[in-house]
Amino acid sequence: MPPVITAISTRDARFQLQPGEGTDAVHSLSVYAYAVALLETDTSDLKGSGLAFTLGQGNDLVCQAIETLAKPLLGRDIESIMAEFGKVFRSIADHPSYRWLGPHKGVVHLALAAITNACFDLWSKCRGLPLWKLLLSLNVDEIISFLDFSYVKDVFSEEEARKILEDMMPSRAQRMDVLESGYPGYDTSFGWLHFDDDTIVRNVEKATKSGFKALKLKVGSKDKARDIRRAKLVRKLVGPDVKLMFDANQQWSLSTAVEMCEALKEVNPYWIEEPTHPDDVFSHQSLVRAGYPIAIGEAIPNRVTFKNFMQAQAANFIQVDPSRTGGISETILVAMMAKKFCLPVVPHVGDMGQISQHLVLFYHIALGHEKLFLEYIPHLRKYFVTPAQVNEGVYRVPEEPGASSDLRD
Repeated sequence: MPPVITAISTRDARFQLQPGEGTDAVHSLSVYAYAVALLETDTSDLKGSGLAFTLGQGNDLVCQAIETLAKPLLGRDIESIMAEFGKVFRSIADHPSYRWLGPHKGVVHLALAAITNACFDLWSKCRGLPLWKLLLSLNVDEIISFLDFSYVKDVFSEEEARKILEDMMPSRAQRMDVLESGYPGYDTSFGWLHFDDDTIVRNVEKATKSGFKALKLKVGSKDKARDIRRAKLVRKLVGPDVKLMFDANQQWSLSTAVEMCEALKEVNPYWIEEPTHPDDVFSHQSLVRAGYPIAIGEAIPNRVTFKNFMQAQAANFIQVDPSRTGGISETILVAMMAKKFCLPVVPHVGDMGQISQHLVLFYHIALGHEKLFLEYIPHLRKYFVTPAQVNEGVYRVPEEPGASSDLRD
């Protein structure tokens, strides 16, 4: 008999980083946090652990929402839940009272992310498989059943999702070499906004010696000249062959974004991330139409908003995050839509890459997405039971059952 969920609890896990780490144009405090959903079962050694990412304050609110929203899972076995998880997901998302607090965004959707991720973690552990291997073992009907297509069928239907999965099935073997080579990473932690120039220089040297061939620098400070100077400094240090990205964390108006994107052209940016407000589809559309390479997704909460960005051709890179959207299932649906629109998926890693290292393998092997790279931020490695293994700038394939989301006590 599959394990039955007998209790739901949460953990408010907050971690103080070193000074300067994690800082950007919006966030000046070096605190990372997880609202953790914990699903206990009648099998003592099986527990599901699901993460939603926050920056400390407000983490307790997400935990409170988890405890309310997860109640319908009590008394049910994990296999029956996952057999109809698309329906379960929509039912939780459309809670008759909590939905008003979103809908499908903010605290309540972060709580849903944690619950969803805990369900997938428990399911993987129940089957004795790492998440990526579980996802690849499923047939098309099983994958379709855990997706919620509500509000996106006008652009992306179940039939289209089914066709992508079926069309990619015969060529899966051609993409399985990623399991041997690993999945390339890119380094974000070298270039936090509050790091001084000397620290940036040391970190660039460390990152390139560690094998990273792509780096991301934080911009969006009040001093635009500082941003440009630091961008030129890093480009000079890494040379022309390293991919260099810039992240403005939503700080620019459209006019300022045009000014800065134009100035950054001199250093050949691979992308410019979150140049303006994350809800402003038309400003992003204007930037894409002007020829600037735009990445979005860190602060986009749900499949509907991603659908709008794709419809409007307002992004070049999709950074959907399983600890920010409604979790693994909604993230996979967004990746499927991105496949239809021929957009690469490069997840933002609020999960520190722990869950996303599984998902990018599924995106590449099962959906045919390009093996591009995955963000790497190492600051919370020591707090995970099985931290992501990155060597020579490459994520190694996880082999432990589950979604790699268990935190140490």
